[in-house]
Amino acid sequence: MPIRVGVIGAGIMGADHIRNLSTTIGGAEVTFVADLDADRAAAAAPPSARITTDPAELINSSDVDAVVVASHDATHAGLVLQCFEAMTPVLCEKPLAPTVLESLEVVAADADMVAATGASLLSLGFMRRFDPGYVALRQAVQDRVQGEPLMVHCISRNASAAPGATSESAITNSAIHELDIIPWLLDSPITEVSWQAGKSTRNAAAGLRDPAFMTLRTADGTLTTLELYLNAQYGYATRCEVVSERGTTALQNSALLGFEQQGTRQAQIPADWRPRFADAYRLQLQAWISALAAGEKPTLAGAQDGLNASVVAQAMIQSLQSDGASTKVSYA
Repeated sequence: MPIRVGVIGAGIMGADHIRNLSTTIGGAEVTFVADLDADRAAAAAPPSARITTDPAELINSSDVDAVVVASHDATHAGLVLQCFEAMTPVLCEKPLAPTVLESLEVVAADADMVAATGASLLSLGFMRRFDPGYVALRQAVQDRVQGEPLMVHCISRNASAAPGATSESAITNSAIHELDIIPWLLDSPITEVSWQAGKSTRNAAAGLRDPAFMTLRTADGTLTTLELYLNAQYGYATRCEVVSERGTTALQNSALLGFEQQGTRQAQIPADWRPRFADAYRLQLQAWISALAAGEKPTLAGAQDGLNASVVAQAMIQSLQSDGASTKVSYA
């Protein structure tokens, strides 16, 4: 029997998950879709799926074996806790929560669940851990193909920022990917961060300084730089290059071939992140479904990973609010 999945949130990511689960993921069936906009839920759902505007109805339904949370960031923690109460496995899109306090609440509840049942119900959607390019880059770093890593350079650009984006949400919603992937890549936690911004694009709304430049220092001494540009106009691009003692190793990404300038997007640069990370999303969903079907622990990121990223994000926001002062990261 397939794993019957309920998806909460039928926006860009939720609709994408529904398509994947319905067409490319083996052993899964979308049986329920929840969204505050019933028409949007109906448009995204398979014909046989039930529709609701009440996430609690979906979570507690006997037609649902597992839940994907793809709704607004602010709803993540509360919905995950509801899934715990219903004893339903949940895959929550990143971030775990916009704040450290909410993340701590989820981690504590997850620990109680593990103590009571021996297993966690939570998987977290840091999909870059499943991207073939990042997996290969991590293996090269672990194997020290170019010697000891010394520095990492990251670039993340979007065509346009989401409505209502601020400098703070740019960290908790966009830069959060690098805040997770850098310690995963280097196998070393982030211990110090700083945030800087210079001249902003005219396309940035009030409250968003764009682009921004961030630095991350890991416990092993490696320095990482991140350029985050949410209104680059021409399309979506992500890069990562590890500078080591004997050479450099770059993230392989065919989507970046060609000129990066306005007007070339349709021909050479994807309009958003979904084409670039299509394989990562598919592989992540399949790993989750396959583990549930086999009664095994999913290999996705978990609650502690989400908390760690939230702690680093909080330190980055503190640096932002302190005119770019270097800020230590405290996991205590």
